[in-house]
Amino acid sequence: MKRTIILFVVMALFSGIIVVSAPVTAEAQRSHYYVKKVYRNGRVKYVRVKKPSYYRRHRNRINLAIGTGAGALLGGLIGGGKGALIGAGAGLGSSALYTYVWNKKKRKYVKVRRY
Repeated sequence: MKRTIILFVVMALFSGIIVVSAPVTAEAQRSHYYVKKVYRNGRVKYVRVKKPSYYRRHRNRINLAIGTGAGALLGGLIGGGKGALIGAGAGLGSSALYTYVWNKKKRKYVKVRRY
């Protein structure tokens, strides 16, 4: 029974990898990034810019992951396994506070797909 469950899980993982690694058409890869530029007279124009860096695109997730990992590490050093869990929660909360309240994103990118 255990062997069957393990085999099923492994096959599900491999089938997921095959679906994700399927070739993508060139049309789906064509997209441009724009930043909204507002002129003094109130006119709005979207200016095409290069693709933002990986950190700029995934800033919130990266900050939350680093905060959670640092909290778990400190909690694990101080209080063992239970302390790691408490530290991870505290790290997640503090990094969320930093990311979403104190240091919000200032740039907004608009991704426009061309078909």
